[in-house]
Amino acid sequence: MDMNQYLNMFIDESNDHLQSLNENMLQLESNPTDLGIVQVIFRSAHTLKGMAATMGFEDLASLTHQMENVLDLVRNNKLAMHEFIFDTLFKGLDALESMVQNITEGGDGKADVSSIVTSLQSIVSGDFQKSGTDAVSEDSSSKKVERSDSAGLVLDQFQYSVLEQSISEGHRVHYIQVTISSDSQLKAARAFMVFNTLENSGEIVKSYPSVQDIEQEKFEQSFSLYYITQKEVGELEKEIAGISEIETVSVVQLDQESLKQMSEVTAGLVEAAAVQEAVAVQQSAPSQPQSPTAASVAKPAAAKAPAVKAAAPTHNRTIRVDIERLDVLMNLFSELLIDRVRLEQLASEASNPALTETVEHMSRVSSDLQNVVLKLRMVPVDTVFNRFPRMVRDLAKSLDKKLDLLITGAETEMDRTVIDEIGDPLVHLLRNSVDHGIESVADRIAAGKPETGTVQLRAFHSGNNVFIEIEDDGNGINREKVLNSAISKGILTEEQAAVMTDEEAYQVLFAPGFSTAAVISDVSGRGVGLDVVKSKITALGGNVTVHSTLGKGTNFSVQLPLTLSIIAAMMIQIGSEKYAIPLSSIVETAIVKRTQIRSVHGNKMIAFRDSHIPLISLSQLFEVPDFNEDEEEETEVVVIRKGDRLAALSVQDFLGQSEIVLKNLGKYLPNIQGISGATILGDGQVALIIDPNVFIK
Repeated sequence: MDMNQYLNMFIDESNDHLQSLNENMLQLESNPTDLGIVQVIFRSAHTLKGMAATMGFEDLASLTHQMENVLDLVRNNKLAMHEFIFDTLFKGLDALESMVQNITEGGDGKADVSSIVTSLQSIVSGDFQKSGTDAVSEDSSSKKVERSDSAGLVLDQFQYSVLEQSISEGHRVHYIQVTISSDSQLKAARAFMVFNTLENSGEIVKSYPSVQDIEQEKFEQSFSLYYITQKEVGELEKEIAGISEIETVSVVQLDQESLKQMSEVTAGLVEAAAVQEAVAVQQSAPSQPQSPTAASVAKPAAAKAPAVKAAAPTHNRTIRVDIERLDVLMNLFSELLIDRVRLEQLASEASNPALTETVEHMSRVSSDLQNVVLKLRMVPVDTVFNRFPRMVRDLAKSLDKKLDLLITGAETEMDRTVIDEIGDPLVHLLRNSVDHGIESVADRIAAGKPETGTVQLRAFHSGNNVFIEIEDDGNGINREKVLNSAISKGILTEEQAAVMTDEEAYQVLFAPGFSTAAVISDVSGRGVGLDVVKSKITALGGNVTVHSTLGKGTNFSVQLPLTLSIIAAMMIQIGSEKYAIPLSSIVETAIVKRTQIRSVHGNKMIAFRDSHIPLISLSQLFEVPDFNEDEEEETEVVVIRKGDRLAALSVQDFLGQSEIVLKNLGKYLPNIQGISGATILGDGQVALIIDPNVFIK
């Protein structure tokens, strides 16, 4: 029987089960005695095992079977959950995800998971609570000698993506190993000189041991690191070897394939070492269930996210459709919409009742078709959000911080093309909030705050946009620290910094190479991250704003378009030019007499509902040559909204509402202030689409 025809279904369903396992494991970590959650986890693991065995992926099925044995003891009250068991099961889930990813890329799904299996078997037998796993520990001393520095150099998802992106952009990524002379009396100083030399011409993404351990001389004679630069291998070797008391230097340039292989090897080494260390801890620790507070980072993260509810079995009749087919469908419908508008115009000119009736019926049918096509492409943001609780849990644990991740609005829907692109920017923003925003437990207590910090991740619709906000109750942003750091790095001059508003100062955070971290760590301090967020969101037609109160917290607000394809718009005319304004940004239209326009500090204002709002002349802004609104007795205005703020745009005539197809301006045209794209009208003319958000500051 040929199983290849079922492979895509296996991959999709395996990913669904793995996501469910991660979410429910986080819930269980916050409530270790809830056997109901254990039952759900056990069922998902059992289903995954059966699927893997049927498809012939024996390694995947074997590891899942070992995890199933542990869960079976827990659900039958024969084993109490605690930290070592949680960590081992999470390592198992990571290994399963790697196997499924390997299968997705055309591999056979095989992996060396012997260390995880040994640890799981020791949990089942109870040896890990008694004398530890002798098979693992009896030769630990010899294995410790054999371990190279690369054993701790495992990359997380963020670091791997930075290195991978750097290679694709033409930078050189090197793996460097440095050994200091055994008779050196200043190991930390020599290591610092190496780091300082490298920092002058590139970025160190990851080092082992960590920078803190190296500074405190908590390492033997060697260390290793991943490094991004433009320099050649020989040039780097020469520079590092020229530092006193450096015994050997090894520099290897990595490409995409070797980077992947290197990360897989180091992950395996670390996994084996972590199991040994965890078993050693358990030998000296009393056997008891983990307290709920020990897992406080995950407490509401999965429990409050609507995405977790999706893990329950559903009975919807659904089919999986390749996204490329939906893209083709959308493109075809876009062309159909342009022809529909053209037909409507021709029918009105022909004055033929039968033709007009037919075109009106076609318009109604195509409108219904449009709604169906758009809804087919809409995906809840929980497909992105549901991977964050686990990431935040692991990050908080590595930083020794306590925090709750609260997720709301995960059911908010966006176009699939937008969903596919926002994952990485949100990862950067969440990591920034956890590392820079939330204080350490000691600092929070000293400031009179609860020891557990809170990071809120929420999504909501507003007109034709989706807003995603990440808010923390941490330190807030120190304006002076940001500006001083930017000045010292040459990003700003003192004169520029002196006249900046708070909002402008916070935007400096998105400058390439900027960082306020005093100490470079594995999480931050390299100046890589928020600049990627800004460029990615801008490329999607969105923007990101920052609001912060020192000592109380920070809010990053990301505004994204609901869809990148079709919108409802108000068509307006100025002279011989036609423009489209998205209907979602319009509050109302009105006619204003010239005598009602006032000048306040040189700015035109009009009265609107017991207040005054700014009046912006589009004809002057876009330099329309054949229209002068100063000669008009009355001015048509369009009142637009951005959040709670309003403004009015003056135009010549309203042409009516229309469904328009968005077309970008292409890479050969520069970014035009106030223009987000263009559309083709029914008569074949091109009309520019106005971006109202630009006019409201």
